[in-house]
Amino acid sequence: MKKKSKKFWKKYSRPFSVALLVVSILTFNLLFRVEIFLRWNVSTTENTFENKTANLKKNLFPDGGKELPVKWGDLGQKLVADGVIDQDLFESIYVERGGMNEYEKNLMYGAENNNLKITAENAGFLLNVFWGLGLSNKNPILEKGPMQDVQYGGAGSFASTGGWTLGVGDAMNHYSMHNFIPLTDEQQILVEAVSQNIYRPCCGNSTYFPDCNHGMAMLGFLELMASQNATEKEMYDAALALNSYWFPSNYLTIASYFEKEGVSWGDVSPVDVLGFNYSSSVGFRQVLSQVNPVQTQGGSGCSV
Repeated sequence: MKKKSKKFWKKYSRPFSVALLVVSILTFNLLFRVEIFLRWNVSTTENTFENKTANLKKNLFPDGGKELPVKWGDLGQKLVADGVIDQDLFESIYVERGGMNEYEKNLMYGAENNNLKITAENAGFLLNVFWGLGLSNKNPILEKGPMQDVQYGGAGSFASTGGWTLGVGDAMNHYSMHNFIPLTDEQQILVEAVSQNIYRPCCGNSTYFPDCNHGMAMLGFLELMASQNATEKEMYDAALALNSYWFPSNYLTIASYFEKEGVSWGDVSPVDVLGFNYSSSVGFRQVLSQVNPVQTQGGSGCSV
């Protein structure tokens, strides 16, 4: 019996060893290919996502920024002269941020400023000056709108009012107190209509209820545009540019969602995008449930 086993082993051991070696090589090769495929697939997916993000950034934030169809004129001078902006306080916060550049200084102290331009670098600056403008310019929205609802205990209790610390004296001393931008009845109606459909991702309120700095700044911006006879379409287009620079990660994510749906950013409707379904905090959460967030630097919080 032992002799037969030895003969059997001698006869088949070599072919068996060869077969085992072949199987081992094939298995290794298969696993190696799978690993390479997985690595390549992950790498390709990451590169594709990065390329898409880069393209979205170019569409939303073009080199050189975006020109806005509205002239600033000497409003900076007026805001400082009337104490809405305390020059020393205002400049002090920008000293800590590297100081104001020549363009920003001209907006604050010049008298003949033409169309505004928003960039990633000056978005926060424009947010603050428009915040001061929206807060101080006399308008029925501030005097008769949701800001005055008794359930909130007065207009002075909001982030947009109590948070304004860059003026001379208490912010409420300037609240709807200055006739910087007088509007006709038609212009006022337009501002009220548009402001009720422009939301911001930091909360669930429209610009018509400007309880934070972004809402108050947008109100000031819409008033300025209306005063210069901008059309409703121009106001929505420009407002989307502002919101995109003030909330860059949010709007890159929204743009990514639309791209996933087969709609390029250039084809989206600003009226739809700025509405509750996408630009409110609730709407944006719904967007996040359907697409991965796109993160980028920039943006401004709800403070100076």
